[in-house]
Amino acid sequence: MFKQRMIAAAIAALPAVVCSAGILSDDLTTVPNANPKAVGMNAATVLSPELMQVVRAAGAMPVENPTPGVVTHYGYANADAQHPMMPALGSNVEAQKTEPDKNTYLVLDDQQGADSAYDYGHHFLYQGHEVGANGAGAITRINLDADAAHKVTVLATTEADGSTALPVIDGSTWYPFSDHLLFSQEGNGTSNGGIWQATADFPSTVDNLTGIIGRGGYEGIQATLDGTIYIVEDLGGSKVETNAKVPNSFIYRFIPYDRHDLLAGGKLQALQAMSKANPGQPIAFQTTTALTQDMADLHTYGNVFDTKWVTVHDTKTDGTTPFNANQLAKNAKATPFKRPENGQFRPGTLFREFYFSETGDTDATSAANPGHGGWGAILKLVQASPTAATGKLTMFYRCDQAHTGFDNVAFWSANRVVFVEDAGDTLHNQRNALDSAYMFDVRKDYSNSANVPVRIIAQGRDPSATIDSALSGTGNEGDNEITGIHVSDGDPSAFGLLGAKLPIPFQFGWRVFYTGQHGENQTFEVLQNPRTFGNND
Repeated sequence: MFKQRMIAAAIAALPAVVCSAGILSDDLTTVPNANPKAVGMNAATVLSPELMQVVRAAGAMPVENPTPGVVTHYGYANADAQHPMMPALGSNVEAQKTEPDKNTYLVLDDQQGADSAYDYGHHFLYQGHEVGANGAGAITRINLDADAAHKVTVLATTEADGSTALPVIDGSTWYPFSDHLLFSQEGNGTSNGGIWQATADFPSTVDNLTGIIGRGGYEGIQATLDGTIYIVEDLGGSKVETNAKVPNSFIYRFIPYDRHDLLAGGKLQALQAMSKANPGQPIAFQTTTALTQDMADLHTYGNVFDTKWVTVHDTKTDGTTPFNANQLAKNAKATPFKRPENGQFRPGTLFREFYFSETGDTDATSAANPGHGGWGAILKLVQASPTAATGKLTMFYRCDQAHTGFDNVAFWSANRVVFVEDAGDTLHNQRNALDSAYMFDVRKDYSNSANVPVRIIAQGRDPSATIDSALSGTGNEGDNEITGIHVSDGDPSAFGLLGAKLPIPFQFGWRVFYTGQHGENQTFEVLQNPRTFGNND
């Protein structure tokens, strides 16, 4: 049955023959420069000339069903007279921003909201929120067909028991086999972090899966056609050399016993790569230095590493008590990476090629720059199938000061993938450049300096983020970052999984979204610019 599904996926992934005038090529024009960072200066976001963007939700937009202290507006938890959205002159008191994170787009019928008499339409964008007042999180839905009063619905602020507050949330994806959204919390592995599943309708029922999938610095999450769930962890390690952090994050996969019921349990596994410096030994966690030969080898073009998956938890034998997945991965000698944050399967490969980002140390003074992963990287894992026991790991792209802090990822087409930066205020200052989104061609060899990624977004800085960047003690981050880059046709079936079809942005229902996190917390839809329509034919 699985083989038949994979054959069907392959058929669905066949390239569309699009030759009529006016169809946008994926050869986008590069934006020449990132926006500089200057004290007190806002900056407008610049996109490739073939693109434009519109706001689909803004932080100041009231939600239709506010929960005071958790979320009152799309991007604010507690906005009121005592907590203004913009601080008064000379003050650093302002409302807590919720920072909507990863986007998941779905086309669904018969969805409800807080107004039982209203038709909410069919097109929805879901987010968890990365920050909350008093640590409380929320799940929201942007109703793309709705009017302003019904534009944003809070789906849940508690777990299914009605009293346990949701954690703050980072990643999200759709899991069609059980008809649930999956949300991740980037925790510490000991007391927080994990995966939660939520129904898509209002009100959403949310289940805690930390006893099934464990606790960790979970962020990126993607499902495959056989139901396997890949999880990318972002958990920073301690600094042992000048601003260089010990690799402390792992790549996981969860193989459920029953993909229609994740609460039934399964096996959690972590990726292990074999050392070249010490043949026959895995690249395992250590605490003494970030400058190992293994890290240098992992960040060298052309090196190929044998990989295998090691089981760190099995529900049948280990039970359902919440557990520290990060520590168990270390115990099993899985391979730690330099803060990987997100990953996605390349469309058309039958879920056999998985690309994931390493954020790195996000500091120009890191002793791990450039040869030990301090700037981060894009890595590629190739396997015979999503559940294959072994595979091959290579570095696809080694980051540098101008291209670093890679976080979210989305495949734009079969051969082009977009990674977006979250470089942080420290590095923004050091390089005098705000964040960008870059498009890579996976067919190119980026060890050749003639091949460079295409900047498709040079992010600006809105007034609220500009103020936050200049203030301390507000409880909010500073400069804007790009998050939630998402390319999807919203298909809620198994064949709508990211990686199952070849994306065709702006055609046949395919849409592109991202969020400018921090500041005004605006979620944008990227559209084809009609002024350049067809110029690439």
